[in-house]
Amino acid sequence: MARILVIDDEPGIRKLLRQILEADGHEVVEAQDGGEGLRYYRLQPVDLVITDILMPGEDGLSGIREIRREFPHARIIAISGGGETGQLNFLSHARDLGARFTLSKPILIPEFRQAVTESLKTHSNRTE
Repeated sequence: MARILVIDDEPGIRKLLRQILEADGHEVVEAQDGGEGLRYYRLQPVDLVITDILMPGEDGLSGIREIRREFPHARIIAISGGGETGQLNFLSHARDLGARFTLSKPILIPEFRQAVTESLKTHSNRTE
């Protein structure tokens, strides 16, 4: 079906998302932070990026910003367990930067699958 890049610093989250996505017939590649994800996307564009926001190294907001700058039609889903910290709403910022869907951790699997399905409804990004 689709090739999906999962960016998250937590191996357990990457494994869970991989299992869900592969069960739905998708090919999954992984990265540990936004910088690694951007390097992968530059070499092998994917149909969808799913990225955590709060990560050591390059965080998800920086990763979204860079991917969208270089690949304006990239489809992105942002996830975060940090959701809101004080006045700073990370998921809201991710939407402002171009994430089509944002999900709070813990992720509800039906909601996650729906966001993936909706994100993949448009044409492929691999050639853009």
